[in-house]
Amino acid sequence: MKVGLYFGSFNPIHIGHLIIANHILNETNLQKVWFVLSPQNPFKHSATLLNEFDRLHLVQKAVEGDDRLKASDIEFSLPKPSYTSHTLAYLKEKHPAYEFSIIMGSDSFQNLGKWKNAEAVINHYPILVYERPGFPVENTLGASVQVMNAPLLEISATHIREAIQQGKSIKYLVPESVESEIVTNRFFKKLQSK
Repeated sequence: MKVGLYFGSFNPIHIGHLIIANHILNETNLQKVWFVLSPQNPFKHSATLLNEFDRLHLVQKAVEGDDRLKASDIEFSLPKPSYTSHTLAYLKEKHPAYEFSIIMGSDSFQNLGKWKNAEAVINHYPILVYERPGFPVENTLGASVQVMNAPLLEISATHIREAIQQGKSIKYLVPESVESEIVTNRFFKKLQSK
């Protein structure tokens, strides 16, 4: 099984994430994309994060009905903060027959050299990079990179959280099922926006 691992906080998951995952499935030989939810990203402040189980629930709602996509809570049982190299080692042990690739934006790719055990990630896993405006793909690390010209929408989770706090509609920015859960549970209403 060829699986693309799309790591992120997904705070919340939105249409942009799903469009990228769908594009990568259409344009590569990957059979599945797993949204690997990071309970605590070492580069992000946890004060702005919705509880990880609520974020996982939103990802599950977003992908239900599409068996090519999966919400993964694999990092929930690993030490925090979440390091991709640790997660990859654990997944390889748990699924030795699977071939994993990593999906990331060109902004994250530019920081890859600063990751914990970056060499292990670079040397053992193909990386599918979707280009973000202002972050050209410069492969100075010698990684196995495939640049994906995915259709990008200027949607960010930060923008969505701010819209929620200002009482604005998030219709069409997130799947309907996700919007319904956010509204019903008043997610992101009490969080700090920064």
